[in-house]
Amino acid sequence: MTFMLQRIYSFCVKQRKCTSMSYLIKRSNHKIHTSEDMSHGEDKLQDSKTDVNTVNVTFIDKTGKKFRTKGKVGDNVLFLAHKYGIEMEGACEASLACTTCHVYVHPDYIDKLPAPVEKEDDLLDIAPFLKENSRLGCQIILKKELDGIELELPRATRNFYVDGHIPTSH
Repeated sequence: MTFMLQRIYSFCVKQRKCTSMSYLIKRSNHKIHTSEDMSHGEDKLQDSKTDVNTVNVTFIDKTGKKFRTKGKVGDNVLFLAHKYGIEMEGACEASLACTTCHVYVHPDYIDKLPAPVEKEDDLLDIAPFLKENSRLGCQIILKKELDGIELELPRATRNFYVDGHIPTSH
């Protein structure tokens, strides 16, 4: 991200008048490159048995419906959810500033994740419907040991803006 975008975003956050980095990026015609952009046309849905870089992840939405997805080693869960249209907001664009990507990690996988950093722990303290297996999706980085992980979405998250809010230019 460019220095100018960082300054604009910081100003907007202080003024509480912008919602997300994606909005600013769209306005500036810049693009954030993800591992998906850099895959050079590789088939992203290869069989996990033949691709050592693929991790199977199941999301369980608020109604209990399961969505089976495949991600690449190194991607975070928030990116994967957005890629497949799973309703995980991620209002802070994975900058570790909100709890809108809050998930419950299946007990079989919670010990396979690194311990949360202090900032994630602090944010989880304010997440609604907190459980012992709560984590932030933006902080769960896919690795092969997580193959088959199940992540359940909480029944609600907390954001600073009301759903449907559309920012206006300054």
